[in-house]
Amino acid sequence: MTRDFNVVIERDEDGHYVASVPALPGCHTQAGSLEELERRIAEAIELYLEVQVDEPATLDFVEVRKVTVST
Repeated sequence: MTRDFNVVIERDEDGHYVASVPALPGCHTQAGSLEELERRIAEAIELYLEVQVDEPATLDFVEVRKVTVST
């Protein structure tokens, strides 16, 4: 069985890529390249699903926005 998950990818201040899966709380990883990140997040998702008891949330991707606030 195959499943699709939305993955949010960001770059941190050190230039590393960070991926998280909104439908799977706590499922995230980082890597130095996007290619490596894709392999690592796929593995993280597989491991998450192996130990998960409840069915993951079903979230429909809408968009990602950058919001600026003054602090």
